[in-house]
Amino acid sequence: MRPPYVTDKLINDFIDRAFLEDLGDGDHSTLASIPADAEKSAYLLMKESGVIAGMELAPLIFHKLDPEMLIEPLAKDGDHVRKGDVILRLKGKVRAILSGERLLLNCMQRMSGIATKTAYLNSLIEGTGAKLLDTRKTTPNMRMLEKWAVLIGGGVNHRYGLFDMVMLKDNHVDFAGGIEKAVRSTQEYLQSKGLNLKIELETRNLDEVQQALDTGGVDRIMLDNMNNEEMKAAVELIAKRSETEASGGITEETIRAVAETGVDYISVGALTHSIKSLDISLKAE
Repeated sequence: MRPPYVTDKLINDFIDRAFLEDLGDGDHSTLASIPADAEKSAYLLMKESGVIAGMELAPLIFHKLDPEMLIEPLAKDGDHVRKGDVILRLKGKVRAILSGERLLLNCMQRMSGIATKTAYLNSLIEGTGAKLLDTRKTTPNMRMLEKWAVLIGGGVNHRYGLFDMVMLKDNHVDFAGGIEKAVRSTQEYLQSKGLNLKIELETRNLDEVQQALDTGGVDRIMLDNMNNEEMKAAVELIAKRSETEASGGITEETIRAVAETGVDYISVGALTHSIKSLDISLKAE
């Protein structure tokens, strides 16, 4: 279930940076108290129920510290697990287990929290046809893992960064001098650079939606902070001439009603910026 932007190189680079941050010149607590040749077993214990994510990281993290460590997954990414479940067992150098424990837990707890929240919000819009999107409101240097977790939870990734899709937001439009100027300038830029990127335009009211339609060449129109009546009217006005995306302060209490306006996508920044990590522990066998 690994998306194309999660490459071996990027994961390895991420793990190396994380170990540099955490281990520094050595895990002195472990080096001082544990013999170098000590080998034991441990397991990952769920302390909360939810959707598990990040299982693929376990061998990548621990094999950097102990290439011979035996790792037995007892669940897979996307599984709904329950409090008390053992999801992974490992056996190898105790020093490696202790030094890699926190990195694995930090990653898996956050990813599982995101996957769990994503799955829950998805269940609230089931049957409407709307797709749940993430945003760029991610933790710096953790975006790869956080967007991966959204996919594991059943969501859809929006653009990965500023380079793989054009999104003309309110500030772009205001600084450019209006919707038509912003879109026309963007079209000329993409043509001059030979870039085949989709264009999304943020709109704030029905008048701006009409301006977007009159200008043309917009692949997706974002309906930002509109009420449900405005969104429904906007969807009818657009009439499938462009994809539609609802955005702005959407919560679990409001998401169903938003989906029922007929929008194609609903973006929720809280999927990655305001989630609670799922509680997981590593225990000595």
